[in-house]
Amino acid sequence: MDLSLAVQNLVSPPVLFFALGVFAALVRSELAIPQAVAKGMSLYLMLAIGFKGGVAAIGHGLGLDLLLVIIAATALSFAIPLVAFFFLKTTTKLDQINMAAIAAHYGSISIVTFIAATAALELSGIEYPGIMIAAAAAMEAPAIATALFLAHRGRKKQEEQGAPADNSMLWREVALNASVVLLVGAFLIGMATGEKGYKEISPFITAPFKGVLCLFLLDMGLVAGRELRQVRKTLTPALLGFGIYMPPIGAVIGGLTGALIGLDTGGIMLLSVLAASASYIAVPAAMRIALPEAKPSLYLTLSLAITFPFNLTIGIPAYISLAEALS
Repeated sequence: MDLSLAVQNLVSPPVLFFALGVFAALVRSELAIPQAVAKGMSLYLMLAIGFKGGVAAIGHGLGLDLLLVIIAATALSFAIPLVAFFFLKTTTKLDQINMAAIAAHYGSISIVTFIAATAALELSGIEYPGIMIAAAAAMEAPAIATALFLAHRGRKKQEEQGAPADNSMLWREVALNASVVLLVGAFLIGMATGEKGYKEISPFITAPFKGVLCLFLLDMGLVAGRELRQVRKTLTPALLGFGIYMPPIGAVIGGLTGALIGLDTGGIMLLSVLAASASYIAVPAAMRIALPEAKPSLYLTLSLAITFPFNLTIGIPAYISLAEALS
């Protein structure tokens, strides 16, 4: 890993604002961002990255490469939870339901990590294909299906406990999740309007982007710090280790897949980031419906308070170096 790049990322404003949020939460500061504001910032970031991705995709040209990216991303989202589940089963004493719920988070994606990765690439002067936003959209749901399969295998005498749960609400939540709808919708609008549409709203989605990202990551730091403060006694060393070593494993799998389908350095890096990140928005919402007996204090803390900071500070520079080596 390029140490200068790692230092550059560590002292970048978004990472420092995240660290400020964690510190404020750990020392029990009254600093807080209203939930409505945080949601608005999240919607803005997804709209901006989706729209710019659509514009870049139509400029790049649609063809076999887009299809390969979507297929590869979907396959990764199905497969990575199996890898995560294997390590959890080997190294921890968790029950099947909690292991399946945690594994689902690592097969899905963190759109904020993806956005931070695109910013890091731009800072490094590395171009990336706009079609990678399609990979992000494709990786939201398949991991949940894998987790349900793993959890179902772990349930004993399910018929004696009552009828199986109706998962129709789950699939509606996944398909119509706000992040999926906005990402895909903004991506399609960007494709439809192209460069002309981009010029019309560029002052809105370009200039404020990094400032909004800093404020949003400040809020994420506050949330992560509160989670760490509340559940530090329930996280075993094995679980903490999983939250740190699983992202690089996913990144290597994603990077090799990206190289195999012929992506350039930027594309390989973003696919690595998607495979290394862990969901803390869509999947937790789905797990509340599908696996209500699973413990949010475990899966949310691992994804948000352990893996997210690791990827943001150490992972992203390492994944850039990995992509440069693979390309």
